[in-house]
Amino acid sequence: MTASPDSSTASNQSPAAFDPKPILAELPNLPGVYRMRNAAGEVIYVGKARDLKKRVSSYFVREHSSPRTAIMVAQIAGIDTTVVGTEAEALILENNLIKSLSPRYNVLFRDDKSYPYIMLTAREYPQIRFYRGSQIKPNRYFGPFPSSWAVRDTINHLQKVFKLRTCDDSVFAHRSRPCLQHQIGRCSAPCVGMISRADYIRDITNATMFLDGKENAVVADITQKMEAAAEQMQYELAARYRDQVRVLQQVLTKQFVETSAERDADIIAVLESSGTWCVNLAMVRGGRHLGDKPFFPANVHDPDKTSMLDGFITQHYAGQAPPASVIIESSFDASTVEEWQAFLSGQAGKQVRLVTRPLGEAKQWLTMAAKNAHFAIARRLADRASQEAKLRSLNEVLGMEGIERIECFDISHTMGEATVASCVVFDGGAMQSGQYRTYNITGITPGDDYAAMREALHKRYKKLAEQNEDDAPVARPDLVLIDGGKGQLGVAEEVMSELGLADIMLIGVAKGEDRKPGLETLIFGMHGQRPREELNLPKDTPGFHLVQQIRDEAHRFAITGHRSRRGKARKTSRLEDVKGVGPKRRKALIQQFGGLQGVMNATIDDLTRVDGISRELAEQIYNELH
Repeated sequence: MTASPDSSTASNQSPAAFDPKPILAELPNLPGVYRMRNAAGEVIYVGKARDLKKRVSSYFVREHSSPRTAIMVAQIAGIDTTVVGTEAEALILENNLIKSLSPRYNVLFRDDKSYPYIMLTAREYPQIRFYRGSQIKPNRYFGPFPSSWAVRDTINHLQKVFKLRTCDDSVFAHRSRPCLQHQIGRCSAPCVGMISRADYIRDITNATMFLDGKENAVVADITQKMEAAAEQMQYELAARYRDQVRVLQQVLTKQFVETSAERDADIIAVLESSGTWCVNLAMVRGGRHLGDKPFFPANVHDPDKTSMLDGFITQHYAGQAPPASVIIESSFDASTVEEWQAFLSGQAGKQVRLVTRPLGEAKQWLTMAAKNAHFAIARRLADRASQEAKLRSLNEVLGMEGIERIECFDISHTMGEATVASCVVFDGGAMQSGQYRTYNITGITPGDDYAAMREALHKRYKKLAEQNEDDAPVARPDLVLIDGGKGQLGVAEEVMSELGLADIMLIGVAKGEDRKPGLETLIFGMHGQRPREELNLPKDTPGFHLVQQIRDEAHRFAITGHRSRRGKARKTSRLEDVKGVGPKRRKALIQQFGGLQGVMNATIDDLTRVDGISRELAEQIYNELH
């Protein structure tokens, strides 16, 4: 992207004193991005324009029908602009700025995870597997899918039909007999030569055709093999082919909805109900409906469908290549449609069609996507009502008012190894996974949970304790839950007192008799005039259910972080003890054999094939690991 240096106005004036005329006079009639700032210097809105001068001037030369826009304009105390080469570049820059700055008057669509794909590895006997991340050639990728469930369900069906291997290369290379997957009929066991490479590659080809939407050709191929086997009186083989055809037909009629209008398309439906907006994305690939994914935007101020579509298309496709068609229902004018098509085509690297007034089957898809948006809103409202009821109950139980943000800590380790502390956040009536944090605990006596809790709380709240008025605000919890008894709670009280945060309410969640769920005891820390006390709530108390939910999530997140850290440590720890194997050689060995276990299974000759490993060093590695 080529862009001119930013033109800026640094202003300490109040919004009422801001005069935009000098800035407007200097703006060019070129595409670019503008940023509106308030008197505190915060960016409150980011926008794009094909003509900066006309677009920015429009904010100051007429009345605004939208109260949201009028309120925003009243707060403007400065404007920054960046000129770019094309409108498509303006869209990309706008998205990047919105994601990094989170302006309060931009509609925000958050998606914490990249989309999952099915990957076929470029190996002699390719592996089929679930995959997230950047795509690496020459592996083949199919998707994206709207959820991990859709990927795993599809792989499950493909295993039943084509019996493709799912094991990692290190396992595949060192097997001496078929695994359980072969025994239950889900793998043809190429690892031990129970299928020829030619037949396995034929199964890979059929699976690829199926994923590309050429399922009729796949069914025809298997049917032909079934008939040929029957003619040669190979009835068992013919029966196996017959079963494959049946499974494929079940997949096509049960899992997917077929369409002939658009082979690869995204369908975007926008709906508002009961004050909640939803943008529902339905994905069609190879003529099959892979599922829907609803998005619920943040920073919604007096929106309409057009602004929702504009925000979603900008933010979603800036990091995600679009399919051949994107189907929406909108009143975009011709020039806007051309602008969007140029942006989408640039992202995809090929021509993309934006369908704004769908007809026939495409319209039916849009209607279905809108219905699913309605159902998603209904589910969200029901969940929100349930969580709000739990939060009200918790406030009543604690005799408090205004508890909204709750943070919870837990410690996880294996006999003191790879200690990790987790912090999860409940706010706005829901768990906020984007604000979760894990803390690697070091420099303590292994297994000392008190020291681990002390370090975690210091790391978490030091910035809150030290923030100044001029600093960006740090979220302050109304309640902190500590997974543990009086000892852990006592440590938490000491830390919060040292940091000057003793006014934050602390509660320990002690495990009950035999650590059975539902028998937990709440232990209140010293808070104001409230003395330390213990409370056992009835199992049917909604507020207690909320505490359990948050505590269980902290426990899950801590275990996940611990296992990840422990796995990384164990993956290379034994290699670190081998003299002559530094970080570079260690990395090469792990990459070559897929992990420490693969290195241990390798022969001396196998080890010598790795760059930088002499035969003498290979013998040393082999001897050290055995």
